[in-house]
Amino acid sequence: MKPLIVTCPTCGKKIEYSLENKHRPFCSERCQLIDLGEWATESYKIPVKNVEFDTSADDQAGDDLPENEDQ
Repeated sequence: MKPLIVTCPTCGKKIEYSLENKHRPFCSERCQLIDLGEWATESYKIPVKNVEFDTSADDQAGDDLPENEDQ
């Protein structure tokens, strides 16, 4: 079976994706830490669409529950 070759997301180096590489999918601990730092400083962001939420339903949530008589 041919080994799976992937590109390191940080530096672009081609590496074998295997259990022996404890930094996979990165080529090294350095590239792994660089990537972690990018997330920590919010350089990477997951794009989202701005959605307006109707909070009036949240304000009324639980209004129909029975009162707890033990309190």
